[in-house]
Amino acid sequence: MANNKSAEKRARQSEKRRMRNTSARTRVKTGVKAVLASVEEKDAEKARKVLIDTTKIIDKASARGIFHKNTASRKISRLTKKVNALG
Repeated sequence: MANNKSAEKRARQSEKRRMRNTSARTRVKTGVKAVLASVEEKDAEKARKVLIDTTKIIDKASARGIFHKNTASRKISRLTKKVNALG
């Protein structure tokens, strides 16, 4: 456990960041699942709409440093590829 004031503060900050990052990662996972579900239903219009929303969420997470920019790019690319395959 923390033995001095600066270590206690660092522990508090780390906990706040951990909660914020977990929340953002969960939001991304939910968005990805929504896109994949609409692709499974073969609903191209809904899939495109959900893809746009999910792309924004992934980009925001990347900008905040929760995901590396290449990871975010890869996720978006793979989702876009699946949506475009619907025609």
